[in-house]
Amino acid sequence: MSHIKDYIEANKQRFLDELFELLRFPSVSADSKYKSDVLKTADYIAEKLKVAGADNVEVCPTAGNPIVYGEKIIDPTKPTVLVYGHYDVQPPEPLELWHTPPFEPTVRDGKIFARGACDDKGQMYMHIKAFEVMQQTSGLPCNIKFMIEGEEEVGSENLDVFVKANREKLAADVILISDTAMISLETPSLETGLRGLSYLEVEVVGPNRDLHSGVYGGAVANPATILAKMIASLHDENNHITIPGFYDDVIELSAEEREALNQAPFNEDEYKKDLGVEELWGEKGYTSIERTGIRPTLEVNGIWGGYIGEGAKTVLPSKASAKISMRLVPNQQSAVITSLFQKHFESLAPKYVKVKVTPHHGGEPAVTPTDSTAYKAAEKAIEEAFGKAPIPCRGGGSIPIVALFEKELGLKTVLMGFGLDSDNLHSPNEKYDIANYFKGIETIPLFHKYYAELSK
Repeated sequence: MSHIKDYIEANKQRFLDELFELLRFPSVSADSKYKSDVLKTADYIAEKLKVAGADNVEVCPTAGNPIVYGEKIIDPTKPTVLVYGHYDVQPPEPLELWHTPPFEPTVRDGKIFARGACDDKGQMYMHIKAFEVMQQTSGLPCNIKFMIEGEEEVGSENLDVFVKANREKLAADVILISDTAMISLETPSLETGLRGLSYLEVEVVGPNRDLHSGVYGGAVANPATILAKMIASLHDENNHITIPGFYDDVIELSAEEREALNQAPFNEDEYKKDLGVEELWGEKGYTSIERTGIRPTLEVNGIWGGYIGEGAKTVLPSKASAKISMRLVPNQQSAVITSLFQKHFESLAPKYVKVKVTPHHGGEPAVTPTDSTAYKAAEKAIEEAFGKAPIPCRGGGSIPIVALFEKELGLKTVLMGFGLDSDNLHSPNEKYDIANYFKGIETIPLFHKYYAELSK
């Protein structure tokens, strides 16, 4: 282990410089104006895989953004780990809320501030550097394959096709992903499950044009008002989702399971202080840990309509829209929930407006086994690197491809993330602690070591 730490220390600045260079690519998959930058990012990652020692490195075209593949097969009889990550990032807007430019990485208080710093460039790049570390020191204890995609932030639309067409190339024994969080460096954790996702856009249309709010207000329904009322009705007084059938397939955890889940450290006062809120909100009868891990949710991700520019313009808007996401828990199916939402939302519309519901993308919830060889290897790796065993936790986010990998490749996933919930993912001023970055590079080789040993 000392030789690994020595190599990391000797190459610390280079590892940071390479990550900073990667972060400077504005690889936003949701906006076509960044397409050339997305392609450059894929080429950069492919080059770094080659330099690190990977074989058969390819930038594989898809109908959307390319997937970067590379491998190192040291012995076909040894176990194979397929490392998944993504190089695309969320849009940086609103730009005015960033303290420093989103694509110019800046270090403040030991933290790297940049779009993609944690999600997922920083965490993905740990694996490439850990691969280099093993190549240059102890050698690889098992076979490693890399699949780094460029569409995770827009639903991995073309990954399904790629995986189905490349089952033999992607054949492995386990998937390893670092695109999740841990409680802290002082309290390491491993995520044992992820919620699924149903993402839609809704539009409410009233009159055939924007109207003068003085001349027509009070006589014609305002689509923005109607949309607000419809959205508000989706939760009852206990913040329970009102869509008929929404909870039919939800698996309720036992009292013992809920008690175990709530053993994870959680300070409500610090949580509220960090978020700048006076009180927390959520489904009645559940703790914050439960609300964000084992319960389904419905959230408005964006809402607009009418005049939103500077100054005043008194209009009654012709239409109003919103983007809505629902996080799903095990046994719920995204297609079923999408259908239930669409049917219910359309039924809410009064006759004086028209409603359109457009599904965008979805993904299935996933639970990872805690008794598998791979999970035990992750536990041992974290315990050695951090000096204490990780706490198992349920993750509130979604990585739809986890369920895809199990369905198409028959593989379970280990979610060994090194980010923090406070890293401002999808928000302005996204960050990643330098200490977490290097701790990940130190821990990942231990996972491969113990996975190879425990697989014998």
